[in-house]
Amino acid sequence: MIGTLAYFGILSPSKILPNRCNIGPEFQCLDHQISATANTFKMRLKNNVGDPIAVQSITLDSETATKFACSTPPTNPAAWKSGEIIDFTWSGCNPVSTGMIAGSKGKVLAKLTYYSVSSGSNYAKEVNGEVFSTVI
Repeated sequence: MIGTLAYFGILSPSKILPNRCNIGPEFQCLDHQISATANTFKMRLKNNVGDPIAVQSITLDSETATKFACSTPPTNPAAWKSGEIIDFTWSGCNPVSTGMIAGSKGKVLAKLTYYSVSSGSNYAKEVNGEVFSTVI
């Protein structure tokens, strides 16, 4: 009976957990994708800060021994208007070497550093989030 439960994924709760993308209340994650076939990572984010902001950096990581990394990060917006939606795409990523294979669930951790355009870079803030999704 235990073999049957394991075969159908009942003993692997991560397989039945829903996909999610949380980047804090400052940013609404509208869509996301982890691709092992194209070696890319994508996020579509909406600025909910309430002011135009500049993004200093978005760093990616994982909880695995081999860290999730990409060779080509997206261009960070210098003036991201409040309510504006931007697609961020990383390429040259290593999902397979972190254990993320097509059809499995994977988790990518993201840290976004930004500041209000009116305040300047001396007032930078950080937001941590995660994407937990089925890898394609």
